[in-house]
Amino acid sequence: MVILKAHLGLLLWALLVGLSFPAVGLVDNALPPMLLTALRFSVASLALWTLARRAPDRWPEGVAWLLYAAMGLCLAGFFASMFWAASHTTALAMATLFVSVPLLAFLLGLAAGLERRSWRLPLILSMGALGAIMLAIVEASGRANANAAGSTDLGFGAGEAVFLLGCLASALYPVLSKWGLSRGLLSASAAVRTFWSLLLGGLLIGVLGLVLEPAAALAQMRLRDGLVVLYLGLFSSALTFWLQQRATAVLTPGAVTAYGYLVPFVSMLLLFVQVPGRIGWGWLPGSVLVLLAMVLLWRDDARRRQAKRAR
Repeated sequence: MVILKAHLGLLLWALLVGLSFPAVGLVDNALPPMLLTALRFSVASLALWTLARRAPDRWPEGVAWLLYAAMGLCLAGFFASMFWAASHTTALAMATLFVSVPLLAFLLGLAAGLERRSWRLPLILSMGALGAIMLAIVEASGRANANAAGSTDLGFGAGEAVFLLGCLASALYPVLSKWGLSRGLLSASAAVRTFWSLLLGGLLIGVLGLVLEPAAALAQMRLRDGLVVLYLGLFSSALTFWLQQRATAVLTPGAVTAYGYLVPFVSMLLLFVQVPGRIGWGWLPGSVLVLLAMVLLWRDDARRRQAKRAR
């Protein structure tokens, strides 16, 4: 039942993350993105503290502080790289690189002794990555045709290199969580783990934002911007990272991050609702690969659990 809840929670995670992209587009582009992210993480931390404060191990001890700081640095590193790379590369290039996260998480987890040495999971992750890339290319091509402009260049430059480092940081986050849990260094409460990683990550990206961005620009925030940040903090940060942390306790890093392949699928469905004319056969191959990869992932996990019970 715990495993099933973890998978269902990650399905909700993919839905919330997919719906967060349209919400981000409602925020004024003139506002400093890093400081907005720090504000969003602050909202998430405040919401999570109401749950975390009830846990007996809510306060880290010893090396746990360093581990939570490293997890926060992973979050700050990913978002900082994303903001910087956004003005130095294309959205398609970033979407394509982001699908490397599950494979990177698997390799890092394998090095840390958290993943099984098997050919099945890497193959499933590769299939999901290919499907997600195909969806990203179709979406970018349709946007470029609609705007009669835009680039689908997949060259590799400074922007791509920086974002790839951010993807590495994102992949390292669940690995550090799983590693700390397996050694009893982190709290058994998903709320506590999420709270401290978001709080420290928000502090780090906030300091970086104060150095690189005009803090006075936050005074231009409108009521709608504030409501969007509140929504993102509660649902797209607090709830999504809590769901990810809860799943990390029972699933491997590669399996947890594989649900990221469903995000472009959710975005595709949302696009069809908003613009029915964009529906076409070009979306089918990528969709089939993504869904097939997720079905195989669930099947592989079920077989692994049955084998454990049989021992």
